[in-house]
Amino acid sequence: MARVVVMPQLGNTVESCLVTAWLVAVGDTVDEASLLCEIETDKSTMEVPSGVSGTVLALLAEEGDDVPVKEPIAVIGAPGESVADALAEAGFSGAEPLSEGAAPAPETPAPAPAAATPAPATAVAAPVTASAASPRAKGLASASGLPLSAVAAGTGPHGRVIERDVRATLDAGPALTRGAAATADSFASAASGTGLGGRVTTSDLTTPVPAAVAAASSAAAAVDTAFPGGFADTPLKGVRKIIAERMMESLASSAQLTYTATAPAAGLMALRKRLKDSDPALGMSGITVGDLVGYAAVRTLANHPLLNAHLANNVLRKFDSVHLGMAVDTPRGLLVPTLRFASGLTLREFSAQSKALAGEAIGGSISPDLLTGASFTVSNLGAFGIESFTPLLNVPQVAILGVDAIFPRATIKPDGTVGAEQRIGLSLTADHRVIDGADAARYLKDLAVAIANIDLTVMG
Repeated sequence: MARVVVMPQLGNTVESCLVTAWLVAVGDTVDEASLLCEIETDKSTMEVPSGVSGTVLALLAEEGDDVPVKEPIAVIGAPGESVADALAEAGFSGAEPLSEGAAPAPETPAPAPAAATPAPATAVAAPVTASAASPRAKGLASASGLPLSAVAAGTGPHGRVIERDVRATLDAGPALTRGAAATADSFASAASGTGLGGRVTTSDLTTPVPAAVAAASSAAAAVDTAFPGGFADTPLKGVRKIIAERMMESLASSAQLTYTATAPAAGLMALRKRLKDSDPALGMSGITVGDLVGYAAVRTLANHPLLNAHLANNVLRKFDSVHLGMAVDTPRGLLVPTLRFASGLTLREFSAQSKALAGEAIGGSISPDLLTGASFTVSNLGAFGIESFTPLLNVPQVAILGVDAIFPRATIKPDGTVGAEQRIGLSLTADHRVIDGADAARYLKDLAVAIANIDLTVMG
């Protein structure tokens, strides 16, 4: 009996996944360990194994489709089995395959080849229709001014045009202006253009241009000044879409106010140097300034439980332990893994576990369950030279700390002369519905003291 493969659920909070690439086509033979497709959630990416052996009978989603978890994505069985019956048996009678295989026809000897008649030099392959292209291919073609009919053939499942086919066509031929793109059938016959960078213009498609004139025009072509010029539309999807929705939700559902302060950084930098130069066997040489500030932030929260809390449905929940969210820049966008029970860790444990979590987030292998549940978040932009910024709350949390760069600031020395000292910037955003300005100020003041005396803080 044919088996239905469904979209896996990656963690308790994941509701749907994006199919980013099919790794098989209808008719392929697979075993239990074969990879069917690559998928992406709002938090991570992974490859989906077949789980069963047989022939791929049908694919039920396109690349770019956002499929709810536990919904069917493929049917695998013996050649000739009914896809509809398999879907009905599994309770998915309403699902329709986007590509479905038929029972293979018996092999017959190939007829002797007839005398070939040379095709005209201008003959081109049958044009590709938009319905036979993946969403990524359509988007790239539209952004590049390339009509899909210019793609001779697709290399995706069932000859479907995918992104690499569009790129190959673009690499093999000249780009078109938007006006020339409207003359879709002419792309294959335009070997070069007189527009900027060799782009094919409408006049190139209608008026033969002598080679010498074309070369001169290409070298000194004027910029296409048609308003608004070139542009590319990219729909928000996957991680980027979720980030956008959460940022809007954050601003719309809370009363955010940001407070800034600075702290002396000389002790911070001195301790970091000592740790870096320490014996690697101690496991302390990899501790960074960010680790030290994050550790100090967690320690300081012990005396400010109001900031280590969630506010939801007019109920304030204060946590006994600090579960620290750490903003991490990844290839898929901003992720915030949670360092659970951070307030019970030593400095060495804090550093090691935070790096491990960040590595999993960047590599796309982190469990979605570890991207929720933080009670307080730290976002560090100091490495980018940012001196002050406004971090947005990760609701339902009520506070988030932004760590800024270390920079020199003017100071008055005890003898009355003017000097300079290194200071680190701190930006605290708090929900004013439950945290007053004085509460936020007291936390920042205590945190500045903890950073200034970081040697004692890490001993606590």
